[in-house]
Amino acid sequence: MKSMEDLERLKEETLRDIQLRSASGGPRIVVGMGTCGIAAGARETMLAIIDELKVRRKFDVTISETGCIGLCAREPIVEVHMPGQPKVVYGNVDPSRGRQIVVSHIVNHKPIDQWILNVEDNS
Repeated sequence: MKSMEDLERLKEETLRDIQLRSASGGPRIVVGMGTCGIAAGARETMLAIIDELKVRRKFDVTISETGCIGLCAREPIVEVHMPGQPKVVYGNVDPSRGRQIVVSHIVNHKPIDQWILNVEDNS
């Protein structure tokens, strides 16, 4: 830190990060962070998703972690919950795919069919 402006900028970035993890009513992304998910790269995938949400200025999206989802061979697993739509579960989501999911599914509302493991209608 060299100035108050640097400190203020850090504060704003931190508050946006907190908002990404606690927004409500908008889209929600859940990353499987069980032991197998972490070993498969889920932490890096989640960081890439968070970064892409920041780049796209999508601060209404909640991102959270969950434990083991039960499909170890398909980790990292990412769930996308769009309001009023079925939950979409993606498998083998590396950081690059995570970024593409943000752009296609979250921003443009177009799921990426070839990576989908399951679609669950919760109605």
